[in-house]
Amino acid sequence: MTAPFGKFFLPGPTEVLPEIAKAQEAPMIGHRGAKTEALLARLDEPLKAAFRTANPVYIAASSATGLMEAAIRNGVRRKVLCLCNGSFSERFAKIAAACGKEVVKAEVPMGQAFEAEQVKALLANSGADSVTAAHSETSTGVLNPIAEIAQVVLAAPDVFFLVDAVTSLAGSPVETDAWGLDFVLTGSQKALALPPGLAFGVASPRMLERARTLPDRGIYLDLIPYDEAIRKRQTPYTPALSLMYALEAQLNRIAADGGIEKRWARHNAMRERVEKWVAKEAGAKLGLAYLPREGRRSWTVSCLKLPEGGKALGGAVAKAMDAKFGYTIGAGYGKLKDGTIRIGHMGDHTVAEVEALLGALEEVLKSV
Repeated sequence: MTAPFGKFFLPGPTEVLPEIAKAQEAPMIGHRGAKTEALLARLDEPLKAAFRTANPVYIAASSATGLMEAAIRNGVRRKVLCLCNGSFSERFAKIAAACGKEVVKAEVPMGQAFEAEQVKALLANSGADSVTAAHSETSTGVLNPIAEIAQVVLAAPDVFFLVDAVTSLAGSPVETDAWGLDFVLTGSQKALALPPGLAFGVASPRMLERARTLPDRGIYLDLIPYDEAIRKRQTPYTPALSLMYALEAQLNRIAADGGIEKRWARHNAMRERVEKWVAKEAGAKLGLAYLPREGRRSWTVSCLKLPEGGKALGGAVAKAMDAKFGYTIGAGYGKLKDGTIRIGHMGDHTVAEVEALLGALEEVLKSV
């Protein structure tokens, strides 16, 4: 059941370092006692640093999808413009519809990003009071220019911007406050390289003001109790203490390793290594290409197109990588299943580990 670290390159869940996993073995403490309050106090500043915010970071015992629904229930008054360029940004639209909101779904071809001027035109004709987007679209490896889009959204009167930063936060710059984002969310099992089971979110002050006016926020996903509780060093509902122990260990490790900006730089270096391999080295000779264009590529997941008309299919390549070399990578997602593969170079992986992975991938692609 044990395998050497550095072989697991899914775009989430991410490989967890043994010492981080071991931190979960600490004994239980009372949920409402002083020890839990002290733990939450220790998590406060490191989490704010990761989100680049002065506002409290909420910790929910849920997947990131739970906080996507919280974003809709607490941030959308009536009508939402959903920027859909992959399966996970599409999830925002599905959640909004399930919550009874009127959805205006904007789509671009798979592999493309939304640009700010495009969003400006879409928003002007939508009548929406909120906009949703995925920063790093995990299914396509596209990095939407959220900072630029935010300027357009925030220039519109009383329109909120709700952002899925699941595979971007802690792996590439996410400036919650500087960009003026109204709600940002992520999950524990991506670039933070923790076990699945925690979601984190930050709400702007005006998001909370709007939330108080909305009648259908539900119970578990109502952000007002989260905000009230975290300011008292509490959680509104039962916390996942073991996961929070791992979170503290990982945040301490990130700080000791040079902080969040150094973590961003390592992720960018891994992306650049894959780009070079695809553009100038073996990947180019084998006919691979990036799905997203240059400048719109995620720092944490590379989605690569396999040669058209070839025998190599995404699922077959992923299976062969496991069978021959013990590597786990992702096949394409949804409609891209057969024609692409995805390499999740996020979390605590290094450029050297990516280098070894690419060597194995070259051998596999020559043989399938």
